[in-house]
Amino acid sequence: MASTVRRPSRVAKLPPRERILDAAEELFQSEGIRRVGVQAIAEKAETTKMAIYRHFETKDELVAEWMRIVAADYQAAFDRVRTEYPGRPREQILGLARFIAEGLPAVSHRGCPFINTLAELPDRSHPARQVIEKHKAHQTRRLVGMCTEAGLPDPEQAAAEITFVLEGAQVSTQNGSIDQAGDRLMRIVEGIVDRHRPPLGSPRATVD
Repeated sequence: MASTVRRPSRVAKLPPRERILDAAEELFQSEGIRRVGVQAIAEKAETTKMAIYRHFETKDELVAEWMRIVAADYQAAFDRVRTEYPGRPREQILGLARFIAEGLPAVSHRGCPFINTLAELPDRSHPARQVIEKHKAHQTRRLVGMCTEAGLPDPEQAAAEITFVLEGAQVSTQNGSIDQAGDRLMRIVEGIVDRHRPPLGSPRATVD
């Protein structure tokens, strides 16, 4: 939902449901889920609370739908790297790392929406948490698949290490503890992939 077009002119062209989601995203990111009420979202979206409840039964469902949109953006990144680097799993993995690295400046200002949401919603039965957990599990499966295709002998371990680095980089960027996080992230992920690759000439070795 990000755009370079000035918000008022862009939002005015959106259908009501998308306008509500756009307003909710901006408010949840800048002020937090708990602090933002439905009335504030209605005012930001230039609509009414009644209109919001016509599209979303509860505020919790609105939060969950926002998380589905964010998750879809991340899943689209997997699809893009597969298209950009067909048959080259190592480059696909590095492409995912680059997607995260390039998004770190936004994280430094607003924080990772997944991390922020999990921190605000401790109840694992909350629909938004369920969306996040399902997304993360699916993301891990896709990353393990890429590591398998890259011929890494322990793809689950490699995927776990890469995940720790990608998510840790976002937290470190958010709290400002590490400089040049994007460059460091890319070097670390590349090192993980190369360290896990079997020697050239071995039956499991692959060449991108």
